[in-house]
Amino acid sequence: MNNDVSWKLHNQSYPGAFILLGMADHPHLELLLFAVVLICYVMTLLGNTVIIIMSCLDARLKTPMYFFLNNLSFLDLCSTTSLGPQMLVNFWTKRKTISSAACAVQLYVSLGLGSTECVLLAAMAYDRYAAVCQPLRYTIIMSHSICFKMAAVSWVSGFGNSLVQSAMTLSLPFCGHNKIDHFFCEVPALLRLSCVDTSVNEAELLGSSVVILLIPLILIIISYCYITTAILRIHSVEGRHKSFNTCASHFTVVSLFYGSGIFSYLQPPSNYSRDQGKMMSLFYTMVAPVLNPLIYTLRNREFHRAVKRVLCREPAA
Repeated sequence: MNNDVSWKLHNQSYPGAFILLGMADHPHLELLLFAVVLICYVMTLLGNTVIIIMSCLDARLKTPMYFFLNNLSFLDLCSTTSLGPQMLVNFWTKRKTISSAACAVQLYVSLGLGSTECVLLAAMAYDRYAAVCQPLRYTIIMSHSICFKMAAVSWVSGFGNSLVQSAMTLSLPFCGHNKIDHFFCEVPALLRLSCVDTSVNEAELLGSSVVILLIPLILIIISYCYITTAILRIHSVEGRHKSFNTCASHFTVVSLFYGSGIFSYLQPPSNYSRDQGKMMSLFYTMVAPVLNPLIYTLRNREFHRAVKRVLCREPAA
């Protein structure tokens, strides 16, 4: 009898398709959300593509800071592309289904990219620390090989974490439940579909979130403590202002990304507020990638000069 029950549960673990409920309780908001997601998606594609192209075309932007910024821009492009089109279709049509295979891929890719960004932001904080606190040794500390290794660690650890999380989540029996109360396939939302005890999964999710979210955040905070101390020692007001500007953009991006990520993942899914969780997920997946290019380039005179050089075909040297 136990074998029969186990076989039935396993058979029903993967429905043919999932239904993404999204804002089913508030259908009047779907058109508004469609417009918001479309605008965010288009602006993300344009803004991050410009940063990548400019960094490739202008020799003066081939620095460690822009190397990591290129990685961040590519992450944002991939992240919004993995989620945006599906959300647009769901907001526009009444048929809000996603195949189980597509859901699994979306879960793995989006979680992998998000985890990678957590570690990458810590690497970017170390780059800012080296630039402000160790200016004479900066080129040695942040050599090309070191930058490449730090970026590689970010990508490998991010997708490694996603592989573990996705495998554990998708191995749960869903017992025929296929209505996901979310805009896309996300771990906390999928855990609520399972018909078995998910306490082990929740504990593992919390543990991995501490490693991927909190440890990089602690390293970022430590870096900025040293950076702040170094800036306060600068006697020149202009020097302080310049040093502050080199770090302000990154710190703002960190605040936006980690704030929403911690809210979404560092709490048990059983305590996960439906509407608040969905809105927070929408923020860090669609809104934050729009803000990142603006934050990094709006007051960046070096980037503005690079744009003028490329447009006017002036020599970079």
